[in-house]
Amino acid sequence: MASTAPLTADRVLRRLEWRVIRRLEGRLQGNFRTLLRGHGTDFRDVREYETGDDVRHIDWNVTARMDEMFVRQYAEDRELTAWLLLDHSPSMGFGPIHRTKERVLCEVAATMAQLFVRGGNRVGAIVYDNDQATTIPPRQGRSQVLVLIDELLRPVGGRGPVTDLRKLLDIAPRMIRRRSLVILISDFISEPGWERSLLRLTERHEVVAVWLVDPREFELPDAGLLVVEDAETGEQIMVDSSDPEFRRRLREAGEARELEVRAAARRGGLDLHVISTDDDLVSALVRIVESRKRLRR
Repeated sequence: MASTAPLTADRVLRRLEWRVIRRLEGRLQGNFRTLLRGHGTDFRDVREYETGDDVRHIDWNVTARMDEMFVRQYAEDRELTAWLLLDHSPSMGFGPIHRTKERVLCEVAATMAQLFVRGGNRVGAIVYDNDQATTIPPRQGRSQVLVLIDELLRPVGGRGPVTDLRKLLDIAPRMIRRRSLVILISDFISEPGWERSLLRLTERHEVVAVWLVDPREFELPDAGLLVVEDAETGEQIMVDSSDPEFRRRLREAGEARELEVRAAARRGGLDLHVISTDDDLVSALVRIVESRKRLRR
C-alpha cells in the first residue's frame, strides 16, 4: 500500500478490490458470508446433542425432561449483521514502515467489510484507541466501508498507560443489541483480565478473534546496538541485538507471551486466528475461513 500519493479511503479500497478482494472471492467461490457466519436467531427445533455441537445451545429444560442432552436449532437470518471490534491503540504502529500492524488492521477490516456489504449485509464497527472508542453504526453499501477506512487512517491514539482491551469488550454489548457476528482484531498487547469480558461477549454472539503480530516482536534482526521504543508508553532503551543471551531472552519472552495470550483467549471461549505483517492477506483470510468451516463440520 506504499505510495507517494496521499492515502485516502477510496484509494485504499480500490487497491484492495483489485489486489485482494477479487482473488479472495475466487478462492472462496463467493461463499465468505456463509462460511464465517454463525447461527441465526430464530428458534426452530431441538435435536439430540452430537459431538462437536456448541454447548451454548444446549436446551437444559428439554435435557432434564428427556434425561438425554438436546440442543436448540436456529433458522439462519437472511441478513447478517457483522460488527468489527478494532484495536487501534499505539502498539499497532509497530512493524515495517510500509506494513505496520496498523496498516494490516486497516486492510483486514476493510476487506472483510467489503465482502460482507457486497452480500447485502450490514457492517458496524467500534474503533478503540487509548483515548476513546468510536462507534460506526451498522449500515450497508460501499460508502460504509469508506467511512470505516477513513476512521482507521486517522493517527493511532496517544501514548500513555498500556491498552486495556476490557474497555473495548465492555462497550460492545451495550452497542450490539441483536445477536451478530463479531470480529475482534487486536495485537492483544493489553492489561490482563480481558478474557472475562470476551467470555461475556461469546455467550451472546458468534465471535471470531484475529491476532495481529509482527515477527520482530519475537526476534529482532542481528544489527548490533539498537534503540527500542515501547509503542504504548514511548519508553526507550538501548539493546544489543547481536548479544546471543539477549536474543534468547527476547525469544523466550515472546514464546511465553504467545502461550499467555492463547490461554487467555481459550478462557474467553475462543481460539485465535493469527495474521502476521509478513502474511499474504488472501492466504491468511482463506486460512481463517477454512478453519471456521472445519470447526462446524
